Amino acid sequence: MTSTPSTSVATVDVQSQLPPVKLSLTQVGVTNVEKVIRLHSGGSDHLFWARFECVVELGPNQKGAHMSRFEEVVNEAIRQVVLEESPFRAETLAEHIAQLVRERQSARRAEVTVEARFPEYRPAPVSGIETQELYTLHGCAVSTEAGTRRLIGVAAQGMTACPCAQELVAAGARTRLGDEGYETEEIDRILEAVPVATHNQRGLGTLHIGLPEGSNVELDARVLLEIVEDSMSSEIYELMKRSDEAHVVEKAHRRPRFVEDCVREMVKGVVDRLPELPDEVFISARQENLETIHQHDVIAERFGTLGEIRRELDTGEYSSEHMSRRAWLDATV
Repeated sequence: MTSTPSTSVATVDVQSQLPPVKLSLTQVGVTNVEKVIRLHSGGSDHLFWARFECVVELGPNQKGAHMSRFEEVVNEAIRQVVLEESPFRAETLAEHIAQLVRERQSARRAEVTVEARFPEYRPAPVSGIETQELYTLHGCAVSTEAGTRRLIGVAAQGMTACPCAQELVAAGARTRLGDEGYETEEIDRILEAVPVATHNQRGLGTLHIGLPEGSNVELDARVLLEIVEDSMSSEIYELMKRSDEAHVVEKAHRRPRFVEDCVREMVKGVVDRLPELPDEVFISARQENLETIHQHDVIAERFGTLGEIRRELDTGEYSSEHMSRRAWLDATV
């Protein structure tokens, strides 16, 4: 009687073998992992679309990371954390995933980012008609043996009006009104009463707040959204009546702001509205304006610790060396 040869194949952990080139890699992992997560909040269930990126630092003696483990960890964390947390906190989810990923991959460092889209319902400024606005909530965490640091962030859109072009238009209006016989005092009153035209941009504001390991501070994403929107010339609405459109346009033209102004107002908004935050907290504020009279767009950014920013605002002295996001996240290493 002939025996049937075994079809089983010994499992070889290829990822744990030595690589042909012994060189460490800054990060290895998975990106654009999309999930729809169901949360129980406020007595009812809500669906959120979320996108994840999970990476680890890879040592020079390991050929590759175990990619399937990233997906397993994300699913496990969603079950363990998201369905139990109320309200949903993106940075908490990122923290749990980062800690699990580092453990499962036996890595020195793990970093996880979460991006979730969520709706807010609010009334238009004049008519009061309810409109649904979509915002983006960001969470990030870096886990090492020394601890875990977290970032919470929000992104919102708004409208900006250019101060420079407005001054040019106002100067032309003064000349024409003077030619028509108006006195200087009358011209001043007219330009004060009538908003002066300028070109506009749709602004994209992003604000991140970093929380040190062991921090018990709980940040309200809605407050951060208010800070971002208020830093621009005007907030915008998806659904508006004519009265609302007139209000938004006039508000923006009475608060003209450069892209640089938006970032400074965003940072100052954090300092003024969140005085309880300690100096070790990290801030990153970024503004991108989509130009209408140019083919390019414009950006501005400021990052650093809250202590650095407070000292600069208080003393006027500044340094060109600002604490970066990566440096702050890795400060526990």
